[in-house]
Amino acid sequence: MKTFALTTAAVVTLAAAPAMAAGFASEVDADGNGSLSLEELQMAYPALTEETFVRIDLDADGEASVEEVTAAQDAGLLVSNG
Repeated sequence: MKTFALTTAAVVTLAAAPAMAAGFASEVDADGNGSLSLEELQMAYPALTEETFVRIDLDADGEASVEEVTAAQDAGLLVSNG
């Protein structure tokens, strides 16, 4: 039963990740365009460098989509300093 509960919790957490990233994105999306620039992401992650942002921006459009932010969080590319 304990294994089932832990598995269920893990599945719920993974399913919620895109929703959390979307909520995060809407909080820091200063211009409201639905994606995040380097400057917008640096508001939440001040240590974020342009080099790391390029790795996050998989389609190289100069903006990080919710999907790209989620992938970057999962990969540990976005690390909070506080």
